Amino acid sequence: MQKVVYSPFVPDGSVNIPPSKSDVHRAIICAALANGVSKISPVALSNDIKATIECIKALGARAEIDGDVLTVDSTDMFNCKDVTLDCGESGSTLRFFIPVAAYAGVNAKFIGHGQLPNRPIGIFTKSLPKKGVKCKTEGGLPLQISGTLKSGVFEIPGNVSSQFITGLLFVLPLLDGDSKIVLTSPIESVGYINMTIYTMSKFGVSVKTTDYGWYIKGNQTYIPCSYTTDGDWSQAAFFMVAGAISGSATVRGVFADSNQGDKKIADILKQFGAVVEQQESSITVKSAPMKAITIDASQIPDIVPILSVCACFAQGTTRIINAGRLRIKECDRLKASADLINNLGGNAKELEDGLEITGVGQLKGGSVDGCNDHRMVMSAAVCAAGLDGEIECSDPYSINKSYPDFFEDYRKIGGSANVLNLR
Repeated sequence: MQKVVYSPFVPDGSVNIPPSKSDVHRAIICAALANGVSKISPVALSNDIKATIECIKALGARAEIDGDVLTVDSTDMFNCKDVTLDCGESGSTLRFFIPVAAYAGVNAKFIGHGQLPNRPIGIFTKSLPKKGVKCKTEGGLPLQISGTLKSGVFEIPGNVSSQFITGLLFVLPLLDGDSKIVLTSPIESVGYINMTIYTMSKFGVSVKTTDYGWYIKGNQTYIPCSYTTDGDWSQAAFFMVAGAISGSATVRGVFADSNQGDKKIADILKQFGAVVEQQESSITVKSAPMKAITIDASQIPDIVPILSVCACFAQGTTRIINAGRLRIKECDRLKASADLINNLGGNAKELEDGLEITGVGQLKGGSVDGCNDHRMVMSAAVCAAGLDGEIECSDPYSINKSYPDFFEDYRKIGGSANVLNLR
């Protein structure tokens, strides 16, 4: 069994944040759908990104990484009729590639690992058969699809995952005939959809946002290009919160004009009372007395665990609302966040769709469950910025899912992460 031990520290330093995993996923798929050679940079090879690369290769594309530059040659894309696509533990990979394979008429079997086989795919198994695609599943993975996707009207709920909408947006422009995506419930995580539309536009494909959802003109063509990826605001959030708790931390490589919804972390930390200094391509956060606030998490679900940590150090009771989708991530992140805080002497209460966290000023040492969830392991690390004692956390290498260099960068701001091999 492996565990990581975090020791108390006062943040002081800077990190160069890796490229946005979400942006890289999207750029790889757009490049695979373009007929020719594209270059994407910078790229960091987390496990989720590796899964997406392996899927385009399984579908016939060639992909080579040189340093942090990924070259994608899609000349032979879809040269197969039957394929198994291993999506690893990546929900994005799975939900993006189901429509991609359906567009190409590929007989595809989707498999996954960890919690991925249990994560929802019902939106596709209900909607795609109406448009020419057969789906065979016993409720999760493995999933087998066959048939070719047809254009038309797709009625999709907006409050389950934006990944379903993104998956459709990738391929509907390529079909004969125009299409519409009609929302049947209010949209959440709209920033991720805006990111998708932006990336598609760089590859020559357009989507029109409407009052009901999106209108997609058919018979468009992706054009190969050289694409520069965005720095990852969701990963920057860990270091920014560390700086808000104590000391100071600077994150380089995050842009003020980013399309990522998680850049809202800067405004939220200002609302808490931290000192936030935003530059064009970097941000510095310094600690200051913080007060409780209410956070609507409907558009920023990925940063809820680290925001709950920040709330431990704010005077009063912080409420995080509209976060029910977190119960179906790599783990139940609402329960895991409450357990993390409470096991370290904090005061957190689960709500049906959120959390209530009453500030305690300082956390205590203790043992916590990383839940094999990268965001929980990294959130536990940030707790050490306001700690009396040491934290022992399980599943340290779950960080490889999204941020393999996290421990190295954590040390650059003064953090101590000692990975132990226990028997």
